[in-house]
Amino acid sequence: MTPTLLGRIQTRIFVIVVIGGLWTALVTPILPGVPSEVSLADTYGITLRLLAVVLVLGLVWELAYHALQQFRWEKDWPALFGLFTGINEGILAWFVANLVIDSIPGSAFLVHFTTTWFITWFWVNGPMRVLSLRWRYRGGRLL
Repeated sequence: MTPTLLGRIQTRIFVIVVIGGLWTALVTPILPGVPSEVSLADTYGITLRLLAVVLVLGLVWELAYHALQQFRWEKDWPALFGLFTGINEGILAWFVANLVIDSIPGSAFLVHFTTTWFITWFWVNGPMRVLSLRWRYRGGRLL
């Protein structure tokens, strides 16, 4: 079954919060480009706010993607399209994050966003389909 809009939104929230949150906790201490005078607590604050920006923007993107998918026969993207949507989402997240969050080093953003994007995409297209067999048949809904 093709994921429904509600299923895509639920999945995005779950994956960004749980998988993205765990990855952010692991990768934040080793992000490149963070000045040495910035404390680890401040760096975590920046990366968690960045994750929140990505989550909120992602919900808006889901509405746009859903509208675009209505022109496709299957009403869904091929999995590789899902990976490449990270490019446009990353560009917008960079601009919005620079407006909302101050002092994000470009290299730290690039490493954090791209690795988080790839890991969450991989999770949805790999382990999640194995661990939650009914997820796909319920239209991507988790609840």
